[in-house]
Amino acid sequence: MITIALAKGRLAKGGLELFQKAGISCQEYSKASRKLIFMSDDGGYRFIMVKPSDVPTYVEYGAADVGVVGKDTLLEEGRAVYELLDLKFAQCKIVVAGFEDKKKDLITNSSTRVATKYPNIAHSYFSEKGEIVEIIKLNGSVELGPIIGLSDVIVDIVESGRTLKENGLVVLEEICPITARLVVNQVSLKTKKDEMKYMIESLERILEEEEKDD
Repeated sequence: MITIALAKGRLAKGGLELFQKAGISCQEYSKASRKLIFMSDDGGYRFIMVKPSDVPTYVEYGAADVGVVGKDTLLEEGRAVYELLDLKFAQCKIVVAGFEDKKKDLITNSSTRVATKYPNIAHSYFSEKGEIVEIIKLNGSVELGPIIGLSDVIVDIVESGRTLKENGLVVLEEICPITARLVVNQVSLKTKKDEMKYMIESLERILEEEEKDD
């Protein structure tokens, strides 16, 4: 049996839809259910619902053989997992955002403060640019940072940009595109070789077909 860790929310929904297309159905799953474990119809796969940031941890330690998680989480968590496939859904991007007038300013001084849910990504990005900033970790709505003067800019995920626009903020710089990724435990690739190969090849086939249709 293969255990698959799914990030709760839209990643779980998109992941299950993709597995369904690949012939791995889970009729037992219900978004409204509080259950954390669901079995596939054929009993060969176990889906576990976990917090997005925990997916790479479950996979790294072998509690899950496979995980579906956003690239943002992989970059932030830095876990020792094998990123195998770009699943192409849940597309968005990580950006630096702030007020329009910040476009005229170079973020090059130590007084610049950055509010974010992604301190590791933010630190890496500004370090690579040679810019020294103060990073403030937030867990809630980071858009409030510039509005109330807590920070100069934010680093956050943007999909449509609507939230930024409604709060008077704009994208200043794009850091990287984000999509859902399939990650695997490297030991599982060896110990469950046949089962893993079937699943991976099935997903690859679906992704190739969808790419052709586009």
